Amino acid sequence: MPSSEPALFQSGIPSFDVILGGGIPARQSFIVTGTPGSGKTVLCSQVAFQAAARGIPVVVATVTSEPHDKLMGALSSFAFFKPEVLGEKLFVISAYSALKRGPKEARDLLLQTVRERGAAMLFIDGLRSIRDLWLDEARLREFLYELGIGLAAINCIGLFTTEYPLERLMALPEATTVDGIVSLSVQTHGSRRVRRVEVVKLRGRPHLTGEHTMNIHEDGVEFIPRLESIPVDFRDEPPTLKRKGFGLPELDGLMHGGLPELSTTMLAGSMGIGKTILALHFAADAARHGEKALFVSFFDAPAMLAARARRVGLDVAPLVQESLLAFHYVPPMEAEGDVLVQDILRKVDALGVKRLVLDGLTDLELSIVDPERRRMFMASLAMRLRVRGITSLFTREVPKIVGTELDFNDAPVAILGENLLLLRYVELHGQMHRILSVLKMRDSEYSTDLREFLIKDSGVKVLAPMRSATGLLTGQARPLGTTVGGLGE
Repeated sequence: MPSSEPALFQSGIPSFDVILGGGIPARQSFIVTGTPGSGKTVLCSQVAFQAAARGIPVVVATVTSEPHDKLMGALSSFAFFKPEVLGEKLFVISAYSALKRGPKEARDLLLQTVRERGAAMLFIDGLRSIRDLWLDEARLREFLYELGIGLAAINCIGLFTTEYPLERLMALPEATTVDGIVSLSVQTHGSRRVRRVEVVKLRGRPHLTGEHTMNIHEDGVEFIPRLESIPVDFRDEPPTLKRKGFGLPELDGLMHGGLPELSTTMLAGSMGIGKTILALHFAADAARHGEKALFVSFFDAPAMLAARARRVGLDVAPLVQESLLAFHYVPPMEAEGDVLVQDILRKVDALGVKRLVLDGLTDLELSIVDPERRRMFMASLAMRLRVRGITSLFTREVPKIVGTELDFNDAPVAILGENLLLLRYVELHGQMHRILSVLKMRDSEYSTDLREFLIKDSGVKVLAPMRSATGLLTGQARPLGTTVGGLGE
């Protein structure tokens, strides 16, 4: 039997098609609503120009007395603006005079122009202006209803904008007349203002629900779907028995060879304790096994990371030159979690990496402006890395240099802690010592020994098990007597 699903019109904006469930259903009419400045005209104009550039005729109708060149001038700074399609495949008309005469005259003008041009899309910019002109809801309802029927009969999509917040629009007849509603908004989160898109209504098509990130840049509009809203092709397979080490025999020995393949690990520790150095060792060890690694840093640019590694005897420059290790620096600026992760996953796919280090998990966590999303976001990220065959390591700062607060269970990032390595400063006999411990490894054996470790110009060295003090994990050790292992009396 033939499919009952309507054919889909590609918008020319791949991320928009993803949110719509594949594209714009054929023969349907849409309203794109939002307050002034939310990006309605830019979005619909981009769809119109992209269609015209593919050779698909489009009619754009303005409904005010403003000249056409004012609209075109406002759009000319975007990359999607193609002046060569104007008058050839994209036809701009004014419906203002016909609208002043009445609904029938306006409808006849629009449908006649669509037929004459063989247009597959009609874009009307500004339904609210029509409402303000007529001041008659019955006339507007009749106009939209009959226009929608006429467009469907000639296999043309209707794309309309209106300047209403979503709640206001849903109480108006426009909402029940059209097949689909897309809402654009600009929201305030603290000192930040963020753009959002939501497909509120889409007749006969599954789509991504809820709000998603929207950006406007020189290329036009781009949408970034919520990470957790996109299905993952998950395969239920047993864990492998392979290990991914740090290239530090004493540390790898604590984990019986290294971290389990395809797992996620949280490397938590105090400021300046050596998280980045150990993470660099983990990434560099991939090259020794013929694997590619990506090191994402929220703190240091690539040159600084390479210099820090070189100071402790780890030369990563040859690995970078051989394209076995890549650095990605995320500078300290406002960016949203979905955007950051989309960029990271694109690099992961392009490079074909098998190990990922994210140095600065707290920064990623805080970039998710809705706190209620954070746990699900992290779980979705972990699953996406696993299905890509990636073993990942995330560093996270413990707020206190010494103290007893080590519980991550309620933190959204706990979902990434299949394995948990803790680095801690310990004060003993008036000196600060570095210790490390494997606190957790899921479905894997590991040593529970506490080890002192040293970071010197000659490299990183993990010492023998410590038996000379208690209270080491609290950072406030109490000596037991004679020296056994790394710490003195």
